[in-house]
Amino acid sequence: MTHMNELEYTSVEICAGAGGQAIGLHQAGFRHLALVEIDAHAAATLGANIAHQESWSWEREYCDVLAADVKDFNPSEDLKKSGELLRAHGLDLLAGGVPCPPFSHAGKQLGRDDERDLFPRMLQLVEELNPRAVMIENVRGIMDPKFADYRDWILARLQGGTYLEENGKQAHDQGLGYTVCKWGVLEASDFGVPQLRPRAVLVAIRNDVLKDVKYEWPTPTHEDPVSVAKSLEQSMLKRYEPYFEGVHAERARAAYDLWLTKARERDEELKGKGGGIAPTLVGGSKKHGGADLGPSRAKAAWKQLGVSGLGVANDADMCQKRETQDRDLFGPDGPMLTVDQAAIIQGFPPEWTFTGGKTAQYRQVGNAFPPPVAKAVGESILDVLKAARERDRNKA
Repeated sequence: MTHMNELEYTSVEICAGAGGQAIGLHQAGFRHLALVEIDAHAAATLGANIAHQESWSWEREYCDVLAADVKDFNPSEDLKKSGELLRAHGLDLLAGGVPCPPFSHAGKQLGRDDERDLFPRMLQLVEELNPRAVMIENVRGIMDPKFADYRDWILARLQGGTYLEENGKQAHDQGLGYTVCKWGVLEASDFGVPQLRPRAVLVAIRNDVLKDVKYEWPTPTHEDPVSVAKSLEQSMLKRYEPYFEGVHAERARAAYDLWLTKARERDEELKGKGGGIAPTLVGGSKKHGGADLGPSRAKAAWKQLGVSGLGVANDADMCQKRETQDRDLFGPDGPMLTVDQAAIIQGFPPEWTFTGGKTAQYRQVGNAFPPPVAKAVGESILDVLKAARERDRNKA
């Protein structure tokens, strides 16, 4: 068991998906006690990476990956590997990319009864696990004015305050003893992710931990966004290269050059206006057949970057085996992206692998929280936890 002085900073994450947030928090310095994810493919991805990644050896020993609905997650029973650690030292961070509450006119129906709204469950877990810090990620839309009452309820639940109930009556909540340090929007392209992906992030710190420590919201790591041209240049070349000799030679060279020229020109054109980054990747829902790169507006934006958004390409080996190069590489709108390239657009590290069929893999990637953004938030929280630990150690 870890010695008290070098005790790891621990986290439990719900709605973990294929690990976008978990990777970023791990890179920041957190170690996961549990990752809870309802989608079987995504949970299998988490398990497979923990089993094989060298830097995740701590998780191999202590982390439970639970392919379960977070509503059925019972920390006191489900944490088989890490229960003892949790009981002895408490939890540093409870994190989760909670799905947005699907309600229409906020105020009248706050969506708290909607089974897909997992904010109430997240807040129950805050009460149960009493973590030193809380991080909740959501779509930017939660910050819209129409959800103001809903946000007030969440804030009141965490730090105490008044809010409007669904019947319009004013109510008061004592709160769970936290300070919401910041609830703001972070843009992925400010952190080196070659994509337009704004995300709302809430950071709360337990009052007895925060005390006199100041929380600092992450500042952008990249002044200029990283372009799609730069991000995908190597992987695109690798896909076209096998065809540079032989029957497709001329076509392959022309197609690769055309893609690179288009992507670079788009970047030049948008210098100072956000650069040639990708539109927001979407995972698509299970209801809608195969995977593609999103609604028509997104497809049009991809086309300007020289990429066809009509589907997802086979990886290089499968493309050669099945001879799908006409569709994957030589289409009229340019190449389609492979799952690995979509993962680059989301900021996943190259060694992270995805399980399941192509569509299942693409969905996992498309729904992710970009690791570099999660890392920046994780570091901002860790700074507070470290300062607090130091302060309390000096008093002891």
